[in-house]
Amino acid sequence: MGAAYFYHLTHRSKEDTLLMLLDKALQAGWRVAVRGTDAARMAALDEKLWLGPQEAFLPHGLAGGAHDADQPVLLTTDSDTHGTNCIMSVDGAAVGADEVAALDRVCVLFDGNDPQALDVARGQWKALKDAGASAQYWSEESGRWEKKAET
Repeated sequence: MGAAYFYHLTHRSKEDTLLMLLDKALQAGWRVAVRGTDAARMAALDEKLWLGPQEAFLPHGLAGGAHDADQPVLLTTDSDTHGTNCIMSVDGAAVGADEVAALDRVCVLFDGNDPQALDVARGQWKALKDAGASAQYWSEESGRWEKKAET
């Protein structure tokens, strides 16, 4: 049984935090689905990953290709986990308690400076908590990541 980790971003960008988390997930040997809500946003993230520094390159693909199931990191708006160990939700993409139970990890990244993103994350936290899913809330408010709550 996995856990959901909520990352309340106040200092770092979603992209920088995502890159850090993806690197850690790949080091753990996990396959990851980065789930968003907008195909154009996923395409922009795909481009950012391709154009980043060579030493920080993360192997990945944009969903819809012939080799989706082979990608170590798949950027998608789809609810299919494509056989991954971990889902990283960005931009309010939905995650469910069944996914938390079935996967090694579900990460929810949300912008603490965006009231709408806060409301969505609070709703996701409550829904997962009410369903009995294991969840942790992490904040970078102090400038470094600190666990603030756990269910």
